[in-house]
Amino acid sequence: MKRSLIAAFTVFGTVLGLTLFLGTTSGYAQGGGSKIKSGSEIAPVPLNLKGLNPALVRLGSYIVNAQGGCNDCHTFPSYAEGGDPFLGQPEVINAAGYLAGGAAFGPFISRNLTPNRLGLPGGLTLAEFIEVMRVGTDFEERHPEISPLLQVMPWPVYGKMSDRELQAIYEFLRAIPCVGSVARCGS
Repeated sequence: MKRSLIAAFTVFGTVLGLTLFLGTTSGYAQGGGSKIKSGSEIAPVPLNLKGLNPALVRLGSYIVNAQGGCNDCHTFPSYAEGGDPFLGQPEVINAAGYLAGGAAFGPFISRNLTPNRLGLPGGLTLAEFIEVMRVGTDFEERHPEISPLLQVMPWPVYGKMSDRELQAIYEFLRAIPCVGSVARCGS
């Protein structure tokens, strides 16, 4: 009797643990499935996973491409020729300029988020990236006459994400191709 009770609690604990674990990594996107699986499927550019956490990269892809709308401001133009969903066309992201910045918002120009030759997205360390996302610090100080903070970037919203979500975004940005000059991207 005692053994069967212990076995029942063990099975219950295992099932509960798996349910809680899977519940934190699943979310239903197009057709259902996990955010990690969906993130892999919706990445508009090839990903270099060497030395990176594949699950975190794919979760970051899901956040960037399915929830965050990062492409809308950080890719210019956002859609490839003939692939603008706002014109009733099947969506095709501008992969050649994906997250390379260049969109103008008054005096502000969206930043290049692709990794530089050192592998740093937007030239930022993880700690700097999290600071940008949480409090809007403009490390490049492009508009000191206006504010030391980023003005168009919706960091007050994105700053509410968990540390894990922000780390996932950063890991995804590390996995995308560098876009820019040879000096920025290396040879």
